[in-house]
Amino acid sequence: MTSAILLTGGTGTLGRLVAPLLLASGAKLRILSRQPRDAGDALAEGAEYVAGDLTTGEGAAAAVAGADVIVHCAGTSKGDDVKTGHLVDAATAAGNAHLVYISVVGADRTPVVSGLDRAMFGYVAAKRASEEIVAGSGLPWTTLRATQFHELTLTTARAMARMPVLPAPSGFRIQPIAAAEVAERLAELALAAPAGMVAEMGGPRAYDMKELLRGYLKATGRRRPVLPMRMPGKAAAAFRAGANLTPDHAVGRQTWEEFLAAATAEG
Repeated sequence: MTSAILLTGGTGTLGRLVAPLLLASGAKLRILSRQPRDAGDALAEGAEYVAGDLTTGEGAAAAVAGADVIVHCAGTSKGDDVKTGHLVDAATAAGNAHLVYISVVGADRTPVVSGLDRAMFGYVAAKRASEEIVAGSGLPWTTLRATQFHELTLTTARAMARMPVLPAPSGFRIQPIAAAEVAERLAELALAAPAGMVAEMGGPRAYDMKELLRGYLKATGRRRPVLPMRMPGKAAAAFRAGANLTPDHAVGRQTWEEFLAAATAEG
């Protein structure tokens, strides 16, 4: 039987990779977008686009109507838990859809308790709050935690490389993974039975932040000093202890070096 699937965040880094996989399965796909889209403007050919804003909840009820599965990829630096709450409210009112959520490794191991913690790690706290909203929704659910995407690591490196000196949080390690590999797993989970909290996904190896930044500088032919900086707070201490890593689930195939070589070759 053909599934009706709603995808949030379908125009983002992960969502735009998930969408064609869901369409290829034969699913009837609806993508929630903050802005209305014409048929010719669609990023995923064959998908229906509906307008709505999860920040306010506007349009959420119409978007979830008739959905058998909801894949929640919409994410921003702030307010993810608010968006998830509005989506869950609409979904529970509409029926019993399978809710599939993408979270981050370490969401349950990173204490965000002070104002300083929230300023630097509010995104992680919002992800953890969203996990709890999903699990407590009464809906059938599946949550996948992944480490940081190569694509987002590259965005961070590019932004930092514009500065005369690159600050690198001392003791921080990153285990980047290809977004396409996470997309494959998320689509697989969306087409399967609800599974609760599933095994995490991490990249093939972990890198010190200094190593990542210096690798980017070398690949792009730039020279900048990299200055280690010790970040204060309990959340930062958790990251230094490896809360954001998942060495037992280093299932990613593409390395950072392979991704970076391809990305820099493309300009």
